[in-house]
Parts: sequence; structure tokens; C-alpha cells
Amino acid sequence: MRRWKCKVCGYVHEADEAPAKCPVCSADRIHLVEIDGNGDEVAVAPAAETKTETLPAPAPVRPSTLKEKLIGQILRHHLHPISGHFPNGILPASVVFLLLGVLPGLANFNEVGFYNMAFVLLTMPLVLVTGYLEWQRRYQGAKTVLFLTKISCALVVLVSLLILVIWRVVNPAVTDPASADRLIYLGISVVMLAAAGIAGFLGGKLVFGARNT
Repeated sequence: MRRWKCKVCGYVHEADEAPAKCPVCSADRIHLVEIDGNGDEVAVAPAAETKTETLPAPAPVRPSTLKEKLIGQILRHHLHPISGHFPNGILPASVVFLLLGVLPGLANFNEVGFYNMAFVLLTMPLVLVTGYLEWQRRYQGAKTVLFLTKISCALVVLVSLLILVIWRVVNPAVTDPASADRLIYLGISVVMLAAAGIAGFLGGKLVFGARNT
């Protein structure tokens, strides 16, 4: 059985022929290369032997600026997956607190849910910036369905958080049990939670799906 490695996400596929698209990140077949048992790329024999002048291999590019060194540290220490745990871990609790807060006698849960969302909103710039760097550097900015969906979900979370936090600041009573707008507020929070869950699932697919060797 031949083995094919996706140059975008690193997934290894075993089959006689390369798939039309990567099963993990949906990259086109041109991004799949054949590898041997050691994981090294199998050299493709040239169609015809030609005599060409042999040029020295270019020297490896080393990060020379502070910006490049910082980006290298962000990727090396997996800052995006770490920061992504904030929305994926805290937002479910925030929505549960909001749901409890609409019940009579449990209005104090609204405060807890609001402060949790405000905290996640403060972390979103780090999540988005590190995610963009990860996409550009590690995955070559591939515009596949997986990456575009993940980016769209992250933007939905950001916009939803901005709406919910600003609305709550302008009208602190919006989540009270007697508020006529509380169902709209809760509806936006549920959409936000769903988007965060999808983004987290796709991120896990990239990380763990690529390990299927």
C-alpha cells in the first residue's frame, strides 16, 4: 500500500492512488506527495534526462527580525490552540449561566455569564491573530472549505460577543426574566456557542486527523 502525505496539514493517507482531496483539510491532490516507510518524500523520476547546470542549494532562511522570531515562538509553543481553549471552555458555561439567569430567583447568574463573556472577548484578539499566523505559516494559507469554515466561525463568535457584551453594558436589564429582548439575547448566545463548537471541532480535526499515520 502506498502512502501519501498532505503538505498542507500533514495527514498521511494509505491507498494505491492519492485521493482527489485531503480527507482532513480538503486540500487538492496537487498538495499530496508520496512518502516512503520513513516518512521521506519519494523522488519523482524526470520525464526525460536533460543536462542542466547544477546550482548550489540556497542557504536556509533564518528568522532575522524580531517579528519573525516572535512568530516562530508563537508557532513553536502552539499559542493558538492554547488561546482557543478560552472560548471553547468558558462560553458553554456562560450560556448555561444566562439560561439560568432568566429563571425567577436566579437573576444573579446573568452577572456571572456576562463577566465570563467579557473575559472571552478580551482574549479573542489573541485567538484571531495567532490563528491567522498558524494558517498562513503552517498551512500555507490554504483556502479550503475547512479553513474558510473555521475562520467564518471565529468571526461569528467575535461579532456575537461584541453584540452581547455591548448590549448588556448599554441595557443591563436585557437578560432579566421580565425583559422582552431576553430571548433574542439568548438566541445570539446560542449561535455564538455553536460557532465556537464548530471551530473547535475543526481545529481538533486538523490536529488529531493529521496524526493518523
